[in-house]
Amino acid sequence: MGRGKVQLKRIENKINRQVTFSKRRSGLLKKAHEISVLCDAEVALIVFSTKGKLSEFSTDSCMERILERYDRYSTTDGQLVATDSISQGSWILEHAKLKAKIEVLQKNQRHYMGEDLESLSLKELQNLENQLDSALKHLRSKKNQIMFESISQLQKTDKALQDKNHMMSKKIKNKEKELAQPSPLEQQNQETSSFVLQKTLQPFNVTGDVFQAVGNSGDVEGTSQQQNQTNTMIPAWMLT
Repeated sequence: MGRGKVQLKRIENKINRQVTFSKRRSGLLKKAHEISVLCDAEVALIVFSTKGKLSEFSTDSCMERILERYDRYSTTDGQLVATDSISQGSWILEHAKLKAKIEVLQKNQRHYMGEDLESLSLKELQNLENQLDSALKHLRSKKNQIMFESISQLQKTDKALQDKNHMMSKKIKNKEKELAQPSPLEQQNQETSSFVLQKTLQPFNVTGDVFQAVGNSGDVEGTSQQQNQTNTMIPAWMLT
């Protein structure tokens, strides 16, 4: 037969109760030792019998240190609970203050927009008017300052652009002057062309001298020979 289910209630028979206590105590100490070894946990077990006999188990025989640690954690937990309660009350109070402040700010904003003015007295309306005048003066002053700064910046930009334009114009003029002046090679070619042209046109003067000499001597044959020589030196396009 299998083991039956034990009903959890006080054992009335004194002998049976003592035997059960001895057996369960041994099992409990064994389980405490096993859990400390298997799980590397710090375990402290204290058992008092009905006659007041103490049975205990602690990991590495450090019962005092475990009890001190337990006492410290219990005290800390209590303080944390108290701190949480105080903190919660503080947050509730802070929430109420912030909510009231938001309502006041929203009400003032509506007044500045010209809404909900019926509940205001004459003095409150005068104060509101003074506040609006002061705010308007401040806004105009800030607007003028921003406009002056913008104008000054635009003037600086305009001056910089004018200077840049002047420099570009100066560079363009210098470039045009450089392009207008012939290069040394072109100048040399022009001088060579002028010299060749002078050499080509030189026989005209010789022809005139020859004709004058022939006219003075009256030698027709010599004139004919010189004229033939001159004609050979004159370009064909000039003879036509």
